[in-house]
Amino acid sequence: MRVADFSLRLIAAMALWTSAALSFEVENRQIYAATPETSVLRIISTADRAVFEPIIAAFQTSNPGISVDYTITGTTDLMQAIYEEGAVFDLAISSAMDLQTKLANDGFAQSYSPANAASLPDWAIWRDQLFAFTQEPAVMVVSNKFFAKGEAPQTRAALIALLRENPDIFRGRIGTYDVRRSGFGYLMATQDSRTSETFWRLMEVMGRLDAQLYCCSGDMIADVASGKLALAYNVLGSYAASELANTSGFHIVELTDFVNVMLRTVLIPIDAENVTDARAMVDFLTALRTRPDLVAASGLPPVDTSALQNNPALRPIRFGPGLLVFLDQLKEDKFLRSWENSIVQETP
Repeated sequence: MRVADFSLRLIAAMALWTSAALSFEVENRQIYAATPETSVLRIISTADRAVFEPIIAAFQTSNPGISVDYTITGTTDLMQAIYEEGAVFDLAISSAMDLQTKLANDGFAQSYSPANAASLPDWAIWRDQLFAFTQEPAVMVVSNKFFAKGEAPQTRAALIALLRENPDIFRGRIGTYDVRRSGFGYLMATQDSRTSETFWRLMEVMGRLDAQLYCCSGDMIADVASGKLALAYNVLGSYAASELANTSGFHIVELTDFVNVMLRTVLIPIDAENVTDARAMVDFLTALRTRPDLVAASGLPPVDTSALQNNPALRPIRFGPGLLVFLDQLKEDKFLRSWENSIVQETP
């Protein structure tokens, strides 16, 4: 195909896509064109461009001729796009394991057996429809202006005690997810509450100290690095590690009592049109652990059972019906009311 023909087709496709009556929020969209182009793989994802671009480039090197149309949105918007609005994508990639599980559970995903399925641990695949390709901890990031290396609390109990004893220092300087807006934040909060009762005590303390609420890890990390925040809780560890390579002013703390580990997942939506290339990308992603160059370039830690064995504090969130419990409307409403009562408080 001539470049001019490809360009015309690409422009027409973009015009058709943008005219669709879809209301989910698009944070960014980029088309990685192949020349000559033989097919287009449409991906909806919650992963930032800086994180996923090295993977797209490597995939296209191994699969010449495939253009990648990459749409970035939030976790809840991704769910809305596929579950409610019928948006057509060939792959859905998200950090919200519970929402991805619901998509698969409710018939919105196709079945597939990846080429390297036998080498993956059982817990990395669910019903041959949902595939994990990373394991990413939820961490605390702390400002160097407030904590020297080794001085930050190492457990949630120690964090609660520090905040209670120093309200003037930390008032307005603590960040965490607004779980009403962030699907990943909601997942981490519900998992925290299932693991330990300290979660609710921590939320109450943060609420009394006018905790700042965020939609995204990147914004929290930036405010901690600048010293606007003293610390941020439940930040996505892969993003923090990636930002730390280029930004000073903060460091990362993995709490020693427990660390929830999210599995970033990919699924092929039931309405996918380019299933062949979608399967090729699933094969590529689930082999990420064999590509240390891409792990380094993307900052995404691959599925690695040895890392879990070496650190007993790491607790991967498992697929299964338990992930759907807090997606029940009544339970979600109850959880959000309790969360709001704890953390959304008037400052004294």
